Amino acid sequence: MTRRTVPGTLLALALALVLTACGGEDGTGSSIQEPTSVVAEQISTDLSEAPQVPASDAPAPTELVVEDVVRGGGEEAVEGTTVAVKYVGGFYETGEEFDSSWSRGADETLPVTLGAGQVIPGFEQGIAGMQVGGRRVITIPSELGYGDQDRGPIPGGSTLVFVVDLVEVSG
Repeated sequence: MTRRTVPGTLLALALALVLTACGGEDGTGSSIQEPTSVVAEQISTDLSEAPQVPASDAPAPTELVVEDVVRGGGEEAVEGTTVAVKYVGGFYETGEEFDSSWSRGADETLPVTLGAGQVIPGFEQGIAGMQVGGRRVITIPSELGYGDQDRGPIPGGSTLVFVVDLVEVSG
């Protein structure tokens, strides 16, 4: 993650506001941002180690928030491609982990075909546009997650945070 000076941060925030005002979205309804949240700034940039989801006392977002912690330089994940990702999922407010590919082994990945509806909408939308070698924080409001229904260890109405590493794109 890049550390910025105060003037650099102000410039980045001004640019983000301009892009937002000009429709600087990626077409999925999510805002691609540099790591500006306290959550993203606390996540490790070391792709060889499992990241942790930090707790947040800020109000939970009502829209999908996508922030790159490490920008990849490889092939881009687009609709119709199958991606292999490593991930950690936690609760927005507490950071408590509820699922992780890392817990099943450092080489364990989850295959997802983008556009096929195999995972919750926010997870799929958050991966779109990533490049291989990247790490991204995806904060998912309940409407793009499991809604008001309980799902295993996830209570209905939960805002979820996933830290996703894009390992491979095929197809």
